[in-house]
Amino acid sequence: MAAVLATEPMLANGAAGTTSIGKNTKQDFVRVYEMLRDELVADPLTAEQPQFAADHLKRMLDYNVPGGKLNRGLAVADILRVFKHGEVTEEEVFRANALGWCIEWLQAFFLVADDIMDNSITRRGQACWYRVPGVGMVACNDYILLESCIYRILQRHFSAAPYYAQLLELFHETTHQTAHGQLLDIATAPIGTVDLSRYTLPTYMRIVTYKTAFYSFYLPVACGLLVGGVAVPPAFALAKNICIQMGQYFQIQDDYLDCFGDPAVIGKIGTDIQDNKCSWLVVQALQRAQPPQLAALKANYGKDDEEAVAAVKALYAELGLEAAFREYESESYVRLKALIHDQTLLPAKVFTHLLDKIYKRQK
Repeated sequence: MAAVLATEPMLANGAAGTTSIGKNTKQDFVRVYEMLRDELVADPLTAEQPQFAADHLKRMLDYNVPGGKLNRGLAVADILRVFKHGEVTEEEVFRANALGWCIEWLQAFFLVADDIMDNSITRRGQACWYRVPGVGMVACNDYILLESCIYRILQRHFSAAPYYAQLLELFHETTHQTAHGQLLDIATAPIGTVDLSRYTLPTYMRIVTYKTAFYSFYLPVACGLLVGGVAVPPAFALAKNICIQMGQYFQIQDDYLDCFGDPAVIGKIGTDIQDNKCSWLVVQALQRAQPPQLAALKANYGKDDEEAVAAVKALYAELGLEAAFREYESESYVRLKALIHDQTLLPAKVFTHLLDKIYKRQK
């Protein structure tokens, strides 16, 4: 049986050693964001710009990057701690948090662009950035800036790290994957067109794998492992396999909650039906519907009308999709637990830490 991977951490000055650092709080994490943001605003290139340009950059970053639950970013240090059994250096914690913020910068880049493509109104309880007075289509350049910030942070804080090239490749590859997932998503359900024949399970699974699973699950785990000193390719292949399946499960949960979740708990009113989304629920409905039910689905799906939405939800109930999801959820949990505990390359808690956070979540 293969042994669990072990590493010898290194302090910033090159001396080996560990220390127990207190739990990484959200406040600690946000302080790292403020430091990184200030570095970017003081960047020599930015400093040569007129003051109004620097002011715009700072305002844009504060508006788009630190909002939301920050789960992806916080996960990097959590995974590092689990992997290192809590014995981490201050340098390792800082690097994990810096990489966590690079993931949040990547998320902000995706969301600003996605909101423009979807003509969205609000994001995280405030107006979408492109809808803020005085911004408009300047947001197109802003999402390019958001992505470029990732590589300024990596250059400044990781260029001397032995895994610097891996980080660059990891973030570039994740962006490439997510962009292709977004392409398939918008090509499958273009605005103003409802073609339910495109909504197949293979297409749906490919969308969620590339649009969600890589950057939401594999990227934080891979970053945590790199900071922790893992350099064995099979460990990353294993992590990718488990994380992709976890990300698929997470997105199917999200689709379920969009329809059946309590808006007061999930913090938003679901709009997948009226937005004509290729969701897990509509794919399941298409597989189960009899001709009269299929006709009703085609007549009502993708319409921004309360009665049409209610008709689709009633059809979902008639087809037993709540029970179907519960069965899928239980099967997925059992399968993931088996995958996690049957491997010996990485500590099981690297993955169960994430799985326990999302299993049977309500928001």
